[in-house]
Amino acid sequence: MIYPRRMPRPLAVNHPCLPSVCPFPVPLPPVSPSTVLASGPPSSVLTRGSALLSGCLVWLPANRFSSPAPRPLDPANLPPPPLSGLINNVLYVIILSAALDLVGPTLPKAIVLLADVVPSFLTKLVAPYFVHLISYRKRILVMVALSFTGMQLVAWADSLPGRLFGVVLASVSSGLGEMSFLSMTHFYGSFAVLFWSSGTGGAGLIGAGLYVLATTWIGFSVGGSLMVFGFLPAVMLIAFFGVLPLAPLRGGSGYEALRDGDEMLDPDLEDDGAAGGLLASSGRSASGHTFPAVSVGYATGEKTFAGQVDVAWRGLRANLRKTRHLFLPYMLPLLLVYIAEYTINLGVAPTLLFPLPSMPFKNYRDAYPMYNTIYQTGVFISRSSTPFVRVHKLYPPALLQVANLALLVLHSQYNFLPNIWIVFVVVFWEGLLGGLVYVNTFAEITDNEPEDEREFSLGATTVSDSGGICIAGFISLWLEMYLCQWQVDRGRDYCRQT
Repeated sequence: MIYPRRMPRPLAVNHPCLPSVCPFPVPLPPVSPSTVLASGPPSSVLTRGSALLSGCLVWLPANRFSSPAPRPLDPANLPPPPLSGLINNVLYVIILSAALDLVGPTLPKAIVLLADVVPSFLTKLVAPYFVHLISYRKRILVMVALSFTGMQLVAWADSLPGRLFGVVLASVSSGLGEMSFLSMTHFYGSFAVLFWSSGTGGAGLIGAGLYVLATTWIGFSVGGSLMVFGFLPAVMLIAFFGVLPLAPLRGGSGYEALRDGDEMLDPDLEDDGAAGGLLASSGRSASGHTFPAVSVGYATGEKTFAGQVDVAWRGLRANLRKTRHLFLPYMLPLLLVYIAEYTINLGVAPTLLFPLPSMPFKNYRDAYPMYNTIYQTGVFISRSSTPFVRVHKLYPPALLQVANLALLVLHSQYNFLPNIWIVFVVVFWEGLLGGLVYVNTFAEITDNEPEDEREFSLGATTVSDSGGICIAGFISLWLEMYLCQWQVDRGRDYCRQT
């Protein structure tokens, strides 16, 4: 007989060796033995929990019963870092860094942005209401296949529509991956959101840096570089199937007996791999205990198609109601910051140019990927900052990002900043603000939302960043052409020389 599942209990461990297994530094504060860092199934003596460390999955001991005292990590048991968060986002960043090379100087770079973001946005908008029917294993396989195929099309297609179709495939993969991995953080301890955010920040820095290194400094062709980068999603397979402890995601583990008098669910109704779908709502036993519900449940025990549709429809309506209270405190500031920063990146940055002798580049084309690299550096630093800086009020940094947009638009028109080094500082500050709002939005959700609604809330809020980027893309379609023409009319034709 299957009983309603209690969420995995936290286990206190020390963390002195965590930073040593990650490819980029993620500072962690000193913790006491009571610090919650990982979790594992409460009913198993020898199972392992995990934490998502900057996209790295780190095995931690999770034996609550046989070892009540905290135990330090054994370095011999630590696997190679799988870089799940980094790999999920790195291709997205590489594609945006290549926007100028993919469309040329006469077309707005926002064309690539929209192809890279709209499919991801639609995926994250729709998928939370049915993706629980698909196991995490199958999602990973689909994501890897889409990413690889998309990048090969981007690298080798002769026509712009063919390249954009490849971008669309990679975008769907990225959107499904972000939503799925953020939802999975619900099962891996209180630091998982920080570690995921640091990984995505690292993806930005590494993706932009790799593209600059390959195409600007080493001199590889754009097509050859993108073809090689297309093999990076294979690391995600290793991350998920070879390193990540899957026990917390399995529906068949982590169940406990109820007290006498509690109602029990039919064992045939347990989902075989969705692992706590996003449509699951909380259940209450006859004795008043509240449990996270399994994915499906019927009093009759009959899994009819009509019954499944009815449950899915009722779950959809319930979760749409849940989304309302997320909008003002979490979704709106995240939306604002992404509109502002991606309008800067795609609509304004291509026009932030100076006479070539005054810039540290050999040609005007090199400025755009360098701006992107500096921006991603700021994002990475701020997404790893929550052990030291927690921001509970999300609107001030979001409004500061809007101020950055206004400043750079005015400079593009009136050229009042003295040199490109000042622009580098502003772009770095832009990245800091964007990463700060992102990581603190999901940290606030993790801290403040009820445990039985947290998985859904984390997945649903990802709509805001993609929505903001989509809006920024449409703005940039017009804004880049407008600013470039403004400069040309006044004798500054640098934007046409890229």
